[in-house]
Amino acid sequence: MKNIFKNKKIAFATTALLLTVSTSCKDTWLDPKPLSFFTPENTFVNEAGFKSALASCAANLKGEWYEDGTPIITELLFSEMAVEGTTDKFGPAVDLNVLITPDANLNSGDFNRIGWYWERHWIGIRLANTIIERLPTITTIKEDVKNSLLGKAYFYRSYHYYRLVHQFGDIPTSFKEITSPKLDFQTVKREVILTRIKADLELAFKNTSFAGDKGDVNKGSIGHLLTKVNLSLGLYDDAIAIADQVINSGTYKLVTNRFGVDAGNPIKNVTWDLHRPANKFVAANTEVLFSVTDRFGLTSANANGTTTMRQAVPFYSNSVILTPDGRPGMVPGQVEFDLGTKFGRGIGRCRPTNYSQYGVWDDAKDYRHDTKSGNWMRMEDLVYNNTAIKSTSPFYGKPLQLRDAAGKLLISNGDTIRNWYNWPHYKLYIEDQIRIPWQGGNSDWYVYRLAETYLLRAEAHWFKGNNALAIADLNAVRVRAGCSPYPANKTIDIGTILDERGRELYYEEPRKTELTRIAYQMAKGTKSYNGKTYSAANFSANNFFYDRVVEKSNFYNKVKNIRGDSYTISPYHVLWPIPRPAILANSLGQINQNLGYAGSETNKPALDKIIE
Repeated sequence: MKNIFKNKKIAFATTALLLTVSTSCKDTWLDPKPLSFFTPENTFVNEAGFKSALASCAANLKGEWYEDGTPIITELLFSEMAVEGTTDKFGPAVDLNVLITPDANLNSGDFNRIGWYWERHWIGIRLANTIIERLPTITTIKEDVKNSLLGKAYFYRSYHYYRLVHQFGDIPTSFKEITSPKLDFQTVKREVILTRIKADLELAFKNTSFAGDKGDVNKGSIGHLLTKVNLSLGLYDDAIAIADQVINSGTYKLVTNRFGVDAGNPIKNVTWDLHRPANKFVAANTEVLFSVTDRFGLTSANANGTTTMRQAVPFYSNSVILTPDGRPGMVPGQVEFDLGTKFGRGIGRCRPTNYSQYGVWDDAKDYRHDTKSGNWMRMEDLVYNNTAIKSTSPFYGKPLQLRDAAGKLLISNGDTIRNWYNWPHYKLYIEDQIRIPWQGGNSDWYVYRLAETYLLRAEAHWFKGNNALAIADLNAVRVRAGCSPYPANKTIDIGTILDERGRELYYEEPRKTELTRIAYQMAKGTKSYNGKTYSAANFSANNFFYDRVVEKSNFYNKVKNIRGDSYTISPYHVLWPIPRPAILANSLGQINQNLGYAGSETNKPALDKIIE
């Protein structure tokens, strides 16, 4: 298998600096002799150089799913699926009304990662722009190869713009390589940007093949993103047409049969197989449209791996969890009942809501919520493992209980937010080559899968009123997961589709991005949700995003954590704040702040065209 990340020398070539040092020393043998300078001038000269730059584009976006305080958690907590579970300090994004401001700490695993997204998207756009600008000038690369490389660069640039306009709304733009300081950016309307990247992606779709190395951009991943862009613009026929080509290409198919490393284990099922690290790039996995690569031992791998079991598994290895006879029942580490290797040493940072734990599941046969196979874990499936009570408590080695026979809570500090919840073990369990107890090791990660393409097409059909066709696409995903199909005459709404997305794509999809995209679509169209319609005229004050989150979440605007911090959210959180430093640095232009945040009072009308 080819590996597009194999060039160990690749840094972000487009940002390399050449330092010239003058010296009066006559001993020229003392002068440093660098092996190479990675500048655009000597990198972008052949196909290998441009492929290396594309590898840098891929490396730039992969961090969303890796390391401690991984950014994907911020996408999840701005949704109905999860909240910030850290309860031992002030600062994590719990009280969003107070803590999410333009001048707050917006890039920390201990707070939120809004600023990470802002920064990484612009780095990705800059990298792609350099490729797009310089590639046409190279005469030594065959035209068809050049067009393919260009299409991949268009994909990366479009990927970042798609995310930016659904995280931050109207934003400044840069569609040219910037080689000197620029201080006069202007805010451009979201629809204008989407229209531009639609054209770019259509060109890329024509010039890129379906076949290719796994982990590389291909026609399937470009078509998938183009489907999302068409949905964003309300072009539902276009969305269906592109999704049809991806689904019917013959290159990609939903995986419906057992495969891979655990295929011989009769207890498991195809859902488990899909999410085994060793199975994500094998030939039998025909569902992958786009993935990022992360392997233990590679210099390109993230040092700390996925840390999925640290981020999203409850903080169960905690002495506050008591046995019914009042003893500290749980400890971490290697003990007789080694829960730390089976399930990981969680800290409960990404805490699922009751909706994602219970409310979204509508079929007892669903593999994704199955406890018999071990795909889905409940706290009651763990056992008390504190060896200090082995000889003194009859509960050692017995299943955990939340309450005793009298109904008393068996958590000494009362913190059920961080210490007690259920989780999708099949999705989060990543063998850890780095640490004991396990926290979640290195693994490739899905960015786009064909299952989501079906759900995107279902959405387009629903917006067009093709109810039966929408249900057929939902059923393709549902039946693969062991569920009974919905009847063709079932009444569905956008919530039905979001439910299926939540079941299938937890900890994969950027949930906030997709909710905001749908909120824009609901504001432009005539579709209703729970009998309510929306308007683009007051989008930041009254939108589907907010109504959906508050309806489904049992946290926001309803409860406080054990510190007394309220879980709050407001309609204007449909868009994140533009970090204030970005606005202040743009001294010769105007970058607008989103409504609801300080600074928006000085906004000017966003441009209706892109000016370079």
